[in-house]
Amino acid sequence: MCGRFVSSSTPERIAAYFGADTSVETLGENYNVAPTNDIYGVVADADGNLDLQVFHWGLIPVWAKERKIGQRMINARAETLAEKAAFKGVFKKYRCIIPMDGFYEWAPGIEGGPVTKKGALAKRPHFVHRVDGEPLAVAGLWSAWRDKSEGPDAPWLHSATVVTTSANGTMEPIHDRMPVILPKAMWGMWLDPANQNIDMLAKLLVPAPDDLLEMHEVPTDVNNVRNKGPHLIDPAPPT
Repeated sequence: MCGRFVSSSTPERIAAYFGADTSVETLGENYNVAPTNDIYGVVADADGNLDLQVFHWGLIPVWAKERKIGQRMINARAETLAEKAAFKGVFKKYRCIIPMDGFYEWAPGIEGGPVTKKGALAKRPHFVHRVDGEPLAVAGLWSAWRDKSEGPDAPWLHSATVVTTSANGTMEPIHDRMPVILPKAMWGMWLDPANQNIDMLAKLLVPAPDDLLEMHEVPTDVNNVRNKGPHLIDPAPPT
């Protein structure tokens, strides 16, 4: 899964990288983006123009009665997108790219290492990022929802989820899942709202090449969502 990531770039820098327009205000640097936070997402219109927008992290299906369902929909498994009621409609029509400067994953604890208050081996957080330092173009889905109990004039809330797939060779030692990272050549195909070929789209949702990413263990400060600073991606001190 993908439950925390880094977003440290300005919207202007992100838009320039993806060749998109944007008019959104900055969300600020956040080295510990967590579910239910606002996040950036790149979408395309019918003419192929790209736009950087802001989404709530945790997809809320259009048919949902309340927004809290989004807390359970921060990730969407690539293998079942065309089957799950919450995702199959948006998979066909409403796709986005979620820019990340890297993400966190927790490796199992090791014998002799720290333990939790309950005596279990403490998991070890790692920061995962591109070898070349470029942003990650992560496949996402989005939806527009509004609370019908607030009447026909209720505001629309745009939300998104991160698409995940099986781990590549780099990630396998610490986790069996990872976000789908789209190569630049596939951005247009994924974002094109006119492209509703589910079989073709599904072929894009594969693990990243093993040599694309690298990782290092980081301080356990990242476990607390209140911590947001750049020190979170510093290498953990040796034990």
